[in-house]
Amino acid sequence: MENGINFKKVLIIGAVFLLLFIGILCGLHFMESTFHNTEVPTEPEETKTFEKDEVSYFPRQDITTVLFIGVDEDGPVEEKSENSGSAYSDVVILLIFDETNKEINAITLNRDSMVDMTALDENGKRNRYFYGQLSFAHSLGNGLEESCENTVWAVSNLLSDAWIDYYVSMNMGAISIVNDVVGGVTVNVTDDFSEVGSSIQKGEYTLLGDEAETFVRSRMNLGDGLNISRMERQKEYIKGFTEALRAKLEGGDIFAMEVYEAVSDYVITDCSADSLASMLERYKDYELNDIVSPKGENVLGEKFYEFYIDEEDLESLVLKYLYAPK
Repeated sequence: MENGINFKKVLIIGAVFLLLFIGILCGLHFMESTFHNTEVPTEPEETKTFEKDEVSYFPRQDITTVLFIGVDEDGPVEEKSENSGSAYSDVVILLIFDETNKEINAITLNRDSMVDMTALDENGKRNRYFYGQLSFAHSLGNGLEESCENTVWAVSNLLSDAWIDYYVSMNMGAISIVNDVVGGVTVNVTDDFSEVGSSIQKGEYTLLGDEAETFVRSRMNLGDGLNISRMERQKEYIKGFTEALRAKLEGGDIFAMEVYEAVSDYVITDCSADSLASMLERYKDYELNDIVSPKGENVLGEKFYEFYIDEEDLESLVLKYLYAPK
């Protein structure tokens, strides 16, 4: 193949890795979901202008948004039957590329967030509406583009009808694959992983295979069991992965083909190679700035936990990152 094509693949894989591992930083692994039928009279507007404290706000024109969806499936992407009880989204995160401030911000959404959602019928029209956990939106579809579009609708509707330019979904089973494609990831281990049945050793250790997922996602029976401790491990993994990826990218075309072949079956996106290559060329020097989540309250429902977002806090994030005053 021509070098230009392989270079685009390097960029595509680099972007997917960024989306994946920022997503892991905020992801939790739960299979349960809660939802209820509900009535939603109309679809959300494509854009929305509104007022707050006598100030008018309109959608920002200087940002590009990419929704990453981490799907709770181990194998490659495959078509599902609707309501099959699978293909829930574990991770939902909106990346915001800010051209004015030359930075990347991210809004992560709790997969248990209670939101309005919709499903497409066989003609591609939205005729059924539900209220339930955000994770369920992806399962209200075929596991492919239809599921992604359902999730995009739910997130846009939640974020005051903010426009979402692209989506990228990846089955979370790809974590161990991409870890090994970069040759393993070396981290500094400070916790005793024997309590979770892993052979990961304390000190400097190179994670291989399923050890990568164990390291970034385990919490119960590990150290103090707190999420803040898990987040520190995830940051350590991000640092080690970035170093391994940078070294591998210097290998050029051969590595690009290896990565493409390893993860292409795990990814669904509506962003073309040309669009993504152009976007990454514009944003390659941007710094990752804020990673934020709306505040809210966890409530134990009839069977599972439900997260109710603080509307005032959510609105403040929307106005800060997605809208601008006139």
